[in-house]
Amino acid sequence: MAKTNTTELLEALAAEIGENVYIDVAKWHLYLSNAKLHTVVAEQLYPLITSNAVNEDQVLQVLGSIPIKIGGGRREVPLIDLLPLQCQVALVDILEKYQREI
Repeated sequence: MAKTNTTELLEALAAEIGENVYIDVAKWHLYLSNAKLHTVVAEQLYPLITSNAVNEDQVLQVLGSIPIKIGGGRREVPLIDLLPLQCQVALVDILEKYQREI
C-alpha cells in the first residue's frame, strides 16, 4: 500500500473506515460512509498514525471528542457512544495496519 501522498492515504483510510465501521442504533447498522462521517473520523485519527501513537485509549479518546448530532440537531452524542465494541476493535486494527504500512 505504500502511499506517499497524504491526501491519497487519508482517502484510502477514510474508505476503509467507512466500509468497516458502523453506528448501531436499535440494531440498525449505519456504516460511517453512509453517515458521511468516515472522512471526519479519518482526519481526526490520522495524526495518531503519523506520530506512531495508535493505541486503544488514544483512539477512544478521539472518538469521544467527535460530536454527532441526533434528533435534528437537538442533541449531540459522542461518536464513541454509538459504536459497538467490535467496531471499535476493527477501527484500532485498521489504524494499526496503516501505521505499520507508512
